Amino acid sequence: MRYWLTFAPEIGKKPLLYLMSKKFDVEFNVRSATADRDVFVMALEFTSTHEKIDEVVKWFEKQGVQVEPVEINTIEG
Repeated sequence: MRYWLTFAPEIGKKPLLYLMSKKFDVEFNVRSATADRDVFVMALEFTSTHEKIDEVVKWFEKQGVQVEPVEINTIEG
């Protein structure tokens, strides 16, 4: 399952991927990422159960990250 993560630069100062990987047993792959002064955007692909991925999504949202599923194959490759 793939998701877009969007967040402000001050949130990006936290080691979010490290913290997520320590808290949850979820395989992930960074498919795309970009950053500028105003916003960070990252596409992540998760491999796990739907339940576990839902937990990860809720955790990211609690950290102030906007999480949206990738609806089309825009990051294939």
